[in-house]
Amino acid sequence: MTWYEALIFGLVQGLTEFLPISSDGHLEMVKFFFGGVENSFPYSIAVHGATTLSILVVFRKEIFRLLSGAVKLKMNEETSYLLKIFISMIPVLIVGLTIKNWVESLYTADMTLTGSMLIVTALFLVAGHYVRKGTKEITYGGAFLMGIAQALAVLPGLSRSGSTISTGLILGHNKDELTKFSFLMVIIPIIGANFLELILTKAGDVDVMAFPLIVAFVTAFIAGYIACRWMIKIVSRGKLIWFAIYCVVIGITLILVA
Repeated sequence: MTWYEALIFGLVQGLTEFLPISSDGHLEMVKFFFGGVENSFPYSIAVHGATTLSILVVFRKEIFRLLSGAVKLKMNEETSYLLKIFISMIPVLIVGLTIKNWVESLYTADMTLTGSMLIVTALFLVAGHYVRKGTKEITYGGAFLMGIAQALAVLPGLSRSGSTISTGLILGHNKDELTKFSFLMVIIPIIGANFLELILTKAGDVDVMAFPLIVAFVTAFIAGYIACRWMIKIVSRGKLIWFAIYCVVIGITLILVA
């Protein structure tokens, strides 16, 4: 991968990871229009790690508060919140342990599949936009259902943040809390999945130039940091419908191109 391909790879991942338009779907688009990206796996690891790091930076105070409360070893607000996050991870863990190879086989820059899933993402966003806004606190059951939405979003083109936040809105949960919860619930699955991939595929043995890898990582982190903070404001103002329109337009275009 050249440095400018790495720059685009990182920029696309960083901007789309937190916006409800599917980062994996957009990376598949990059691969398709580049005619395939050689040795793209280490770069995928790098950019996903970068956007996960941006979550840790944006929510560093909240994460510290939750961990400080949890170490008291009693059922308090912080412990309950962390339990909900762990419950939300159960569905994606099941997917990872049972159909991981099948899911990975779908990532072949198939624009018909990616475009179709972007349209499904749009349906999630439309539902989340037009549903009557609720004020309920996120429940254990709601966390599990959001976890199911996250597990479905392993498909290329189906947005993780879009599906989880929209599911929470449909359930009547407080939208100001949903974005934070949606981003925090993905930290451990991403770190775990990437670490597992590194072990299983021995990505360190792949011949990759250091400079393009650094470019991809830094670009993804900066763009991810900006997009993460932007997404928090967007959800609080209820602007998801514009992303639904975007997903429909891009989805139909990809199907036609395919």
